[in-house]
Amino acid sequence: MDPTLLLWKSEGQSFFQRFGLWFNHLLDPTLLLFSDAEIQKAHGALLEQNVNVKEKDESAVTLLLSSVHADSGALLPLHFRPPAVFPASVFPVLGSLIHHNGVRPALFWQKLLRRAGRKIVSAAASARHWSGLLHHSCRATLAFFSVLTVRSEESRTGIRVFDSNGNAIGVSKAAGKKAVWDTALSRAVLLGTTAAVPIPLILLLRRTRLFQRNPLLVTPCFYASIALVFCLMIPVSFSLFPQLGTINREKVEDELQAEAVGGELYYHRGL
Repeated sequence: MDPTLLLWKSEGQSFFQRFGLWFNHLLDPTLLLFSDAEIQKAHGALLEQNVNVKEKDESAVTLLLSSVHADSGALLPLHFRPPAVFPASVFPVLGSLIHHNGVRPALFWQKLLRRAGRKIVSAAASARHWSGLLHHSCRATLAFFSVLTVRSEESRTGIRVFDSNGNAIGVSKAAGKKAVWDTALSRAVLLGTTAAVPIPLILLLRRTRLFQRNPLLVTPCFYASIALVFCLMIPVSFSLFPQLGTINREKVEDELQAEAVGGELYYHRGL
């Protein structure tokens, strides 16, 4: 296990710890200003100090978690780092939620959203009435199954699992299925909430005198609310489940159970 992944063992014990880390640190756009040399230096220090770098430099921990691939230890391309990817995905999300007069425009925005967010998959067409909530619930379900499809290989072939010291002990299909399932749930929450919340909000605003006098304000406020909810839900979605997931010994394959010291094994859930 790369030490960067092991950092999540101390940084992500609870939902509120993970949410604070994402909200206050990992989505900070200033992290994109660091050079590859600076990131490699911090990663090298982490390797040498066996994760104790956290005690000396909290900023280095943040930099590594946002810039280094937790599986391989390789640097993430600049445009795939969280501070760059997820703000850029707001525009495709808005495009996927508007009403389309045909299949091709809808598919275009769905495809663009997949590219922008990598494994953030799409949901939704716009709705302006309460009946649209059911429609968006269906779209959230589609987002869930989309993640299952995109990452189906991990469920079929399994992912690496580690002991409490970070040593790889084998590949587990059970851990792969759990990682994909948890990620799919987090994506359904992200996109389902983003699609559903603006609807009752706009219906309430329409009853106010300001919006009755200025009906043209409804549409821009609707899309602004989508963008706001999406941005707020990103750290919530990413924090629902730990990046360094755990699975009980009884749930993994028989040949791996003996290595589960303390009754648990660890795996990288991914985003």
